[in-house]
Amino acid sequence: MGYKILSKKELCPNQFEITVEAPYIVRNAKAGQFIIFRAEENGERVPLTIADIDKKNGILTLVFMAVGYTTKKLAQLNAGDELVDILGPLGQPTHIKNYGTVVCLAGGYGAAPCYLISKAFKEAGNKVYMIMGARTKDLIFWEDKMKNACSELFITTDDGTLGEKGFVTQVFEKIINQEKVDYAIAVGPMPMMRAVANLTKDKGIYTEASMNPIMVDGTGMCGACRLTVGGKTKFACVDGPDFNAHEIDFDEVINRTRIYKEEERKRSENCNLLKKTVTT
Repeated sequence: MGYKILSKKELCPNQFEITVEAPYIVRNAKAGQFIIFRAEENGERVPLTIADIDKKNGILTLVFMAVGYTTKKLAQLNAGDELVDILGPLGQPTHIKNYGTVVCLAGGYGAAPCYLISKAFKEAGNKVYMIMGARTKDLIFWEDKMKNACSELFITTDDGTLGEKGFVTQVFEKIINQEKVDYAIAVGPMPMMRAVANLTKDKGIYTEASMNPIMVDGTGMCGACRLTVGGKTKFACVDGPDFNAHEIDFDEVINRTRIYKEEERKRSENCNLLKKTVTT
């Protein structure tokens, strides 16, 4: 039995949103958890953080960038097509409680999972600031949804085409200087999450980062997603994906994510060739 795609749309260049009929998965899904899907038989298993859930109608929302072979294959599917399988919900939910003032920092593709996380913190009674960052305004999406999910939304772009020019850490530092922040969570590229951790480390702000290292089985058996946190080996799939950002060995994680870059490039090129063949 496959998982039927109900809708698909391109949110911004090379970034897509799909909704999938998955009642058994969304029934127990919580903010910060993820799923693993396969787009085709014998295909690789790819993790995606859950972007939104509709428990009443059993609908799962996923947002992804078409950058590798499998995500490019997924981008070629449309409403009515099916995913071969989906496993989830996986991982530990984000640690939602009433901290006081919470800041959610979303870099690039991290904006999608930050929606559900921010919404959960707001519902728990927190004052929630959301800071979304991207290279340019064309890569900002879900702006209206984000405004509803937080107390106040800030946007930064590297080129200054929308919001404040610069990075999410610049706006975050201004907030820190103006009021007490009790908790922060960063979701996005590794360098961005490391920068957030460096900013808050000496300021007494408990900070978590949502880790997305290489992952295979998603159940803690293969060890592919291992990382070092506080000098101990942890597995992102079962112990995370959220960890104390001040204890993560970011250098180790970043180096491990580069292991299969060349193989992925070749597979991605094959997918591009397949797409050209299909469309011509």
